[in-house]
Amino acid sequence: MEGSSSDKPIVVTREPDGIATVTLNRPKSLNSLTRPMMVDLAKAFKALAKDNSVRVIILSGAGRAFCSGVDLTAAQDVFKGDVKDPEADPVVQMEQCPKPIIGAINGLAITAGFEIALACDMLVAAKGATFVDTHARFGIFPSWGLSQKLARFIGPNKAREVSLAAMPLSAEEAEKLGFVNYVVDQNEVLNKARQLAGAIMKNSQDLVLRYKSVINDGYKLDLRQGLAIEKERAHEYYDGMTPEQFKKMLDFIAGKKPSPKL
Repeated sequence: MEGSSSDKPIVVTREPDGIATVTLNRPKSLNSLTRPMMVDLAKAFKALAKDNSVRVIILSGAGRAFCSGVDLTAAQDVFKGDVKDPEADPVVQMEQCPKPIIGAINGLAITAGFEIALACDMLVAAKGATFVDTHARFGIFPSWGLSQKLARFIGPNKAREVSLAAMPLSAEEAEKLGFVNYVVDQNEVLNKARQLAGAIMKNSQDLVLRYKSVINDGYKLDLRQGLAIEKERAHEYYDGMTPEQFKKMLDFIAGKKPSPKL
C-alpha cells in the first residue's frame, strides 16, 4: 500500500458507496503508535460509528506495515496518564463500533498492532504478512485484549507459543487457523477488503448491525448464554416489525425488490 499524501498520522476517507477507510499513516516509522495517534484513532472510530452514511469501515496501514506497535521512545507517555480513558482508547472504540470493521493487513502487525487487528471483525492479509506478540520480550503487559482474545481465536496452545515465545504467526498459518479470512497478493489487499465490504452492503444494514452485535456479544459468553441472547433479541426484533415490514421482507425474498428495506 502506498503512503498517504496527507501529513496526518490518522487519515479517514469517506466514500459515497458507504465505505470509510481509516489509514495509519506513519509509514517511515512502520505506523508505530504515538499517544496522539491512539487518541485520534479512537476519535475516528467514534465518529464513524455515529455517521449514518458509513456502513463498513476498512482499517489499513500506509507503506509496508500495518502497525509495528507502540512507539517505545514515548512508552511512559503511552502507558501511563490517561491510558485508562475509554474515549482515548482505540480498541475500546473499535469494540463499541456497531459497523463491521475489516482489517487490511499489508505487512507487520506487531504487539499493539496485533491487538488492533484482533479488534477487527474480519481480516484480509497480504501474502507474507506477519503477526507478532512481543509483550513478553520487552516486558510490556497486554492491555488491549491479546492475552484473552488470541487463545479464543486460534486455541490456547498455539496462543501460548505466539505470546510466551514471541513466535511470529504468518498470515498463511493464521488463515488455516481461522483467524484471517483471506490471504491475497500485496497489491490486492485493499481490493479484497472492498470486495468483502461490498458483499456486506448488499444486505439489510439494520440486520448486519444486529447480527454483528449478537455474534460479538455472544462470543464472550458460554453457548447457553449466547443462545439465550440470540432468542431474546430475535423476539424483540420480530415483535417490533410492522405488517408492512413483513410484506417488504416477503417481496424481497420473492425477488420483487432490489434490496431489503427493513
